[in-house]
Amino acid sequence: MWKLKVAEGHGPWLITTNNHVGRQHWEFDPEAGTPKEIAQVERFREEFKKNRFQIKQSADLLMRMQLRKENPSEPIPAAVKVKEAEDITEEAVTTTLRRGISFYSTIQAHDGHWPAESSGPLYFLPLLVIALYVTRAINTAFSPEHQKEIIRYIYNHQNEDGGWGIHIEGHSTIFGSCLNYICLRLLGEGAEGGEGTAIAKGRKWILDHGGAVGIPSLGKLWLTVRPTSTPLYQSI
Repeated sequence: MWKLKVAEGHGPWLITTNNHVGRQHWEFDPEAGTPKEIAQVERFREEFKKNRFQIKQSADLLMRMQLRKENPSEPIPAAVKVKEAEDITEEAVTTTLRRGISFYSTIQAHDGHWPAESSGPLYFLPLLVIALYVTRAINTAFSPEHQKEIIRYIYNHQNEDGGWGIHIEGHSTIFGSCLNYICLRLLGEGAEGGEGTAIAKGRKWILDHGGAVGIPSLGKLWLTVRPTSTPLYQSI
């Protein structure tokens, strides 16, 4: 099970000048989590996957589950509904403030900051994977569990038409589609891989829109970087 590590760091990959204050990173622990917690994580994953074309943001559910366990509190008061022409009472304001304070106190990390994810852009991870691939460091920097989650993330944000956008809410573009397609292939996904031939759908979207030659200049720069004579964009 994945655990959010806050204000901690060890090993050669994390350095700090302030004792890691405000830092957050995920670490996979195969021994972590009760059967009930692991089942809850799987429910979150399945619900997100099922609704991914309508609700594209994960809402930090895994993070919130962990932080709420670390910050137990009384039940959050029920929401106060005020009609447009209705006077706002002191009780309504007080209850609303208590709701907000109760909620945010349950998702605050122990070092004082509020963790959050940066899940919007869909070109951060592919560029990192390409850089690690050409330096032959993918398996050094990424554990098998990290690679599995990167693949899951990219598939979960593939648009219904088969392509990928520049960000999770965006329509499919050559830039987003080429980079995410290549990222999946570099991480070991086959030409017909993915649920429901997701890889083939992605490739078809790219070819139907002119192929990798249409990628903007930043994409062309990254696609020219390779460790062998075989280009990254060979099939597209």
